[in-house]
Amino acid sequence: MIQEPEAPEPEATRRQAGVTESSRANRGWWDRNADEYQVEHGTFLGDDRFVWGPEGLDEVEAELLGPPEELKGRDVLELGAGAAQCSRWLAGQGARPVALDISHRQLQHALRIGGPFPLVCADAGALPFADASFDLACSAYGALPFVADPRLVLREVRRVLRPGGRLVFSVTHPIRWAFPDEPGPEGLSVAASYFDRTPYVEQDDAGHAVYVEHHRTLGDRVRDVVASGFRLVDLVEPEWPAWNTSEWGGWSPLRGNLIPGTAVFVCVRD
Repeated sequence: MIQEPEAPEPEATRRQAGVTESSRANRGWWDRNADEYQVEHGTFLGDDRFVWGPEGLDEVEAELLGPPEELKGRDVLELGAGAAQCSRWLAGQGARPVALDISHRQLQHALRIGGPFPLVCADAGALPFADASFDLACSAYGALPFVADPRLVLREVRRVLRPGGRLVFSVTHPIRWAFPDEPGPEGLSVAASYFDRTPYVEQDDAGHAVYVEHHRTLGDRVRDVVASGFRLVDLVEPEWPAWNTSEWGGWSPLRGNLIPGTAVFVCVRD
């Protein structure tokens, strides 16, 4: 039996990557890695939990979208839904969610688990919805860390939200970009400039990006929100809880007890 040679590991670098390259690379990456991601993190995420990040901040306690009893009958858009765990929780509260993701394979996992809500495969920078279609929008580590132009996404979200609508999204805390992405002691020493906005890119032998993640400072994120027509009403930096003993990539109890790992932005469309 002839064994196919393994594909070479992509090269990790820091370089510029625009809107189109980032979108193409990340769609492909999530399609290729969705199965492994759901196997590795599916137990932590559950089938119908709404968790804002690796710390385990749960919407049941946080109520960043509002009291659960007020979610009933609300139209909610979830961006970067993955297997739609958050949308499934929202549906359980009586909301009417729509789960959107750029990855077809991620949405196949959402279909596998099931749920009484639409699944939409689309780019967050070009939402296929009419103006003022939703009361709320949410994104737990979806879309925004991976796009070259976050204002494009935020303006699209504002367009599809009704006046007074709320957007809540979580991303890797910007301070993390100054530290190595390691869960142990080696991840506690500053290794890069916090102010270096050059994207993190993994590329193949031909120099084509296969994964892209974009860094914005905390101030950049606030300016993006305001410039896109939102009012920032809260910025949540979840503390690492004692019950959470798990590691998730560079997130760990060791690091989580010393530096923030997640930033959650609570915004209102006036």
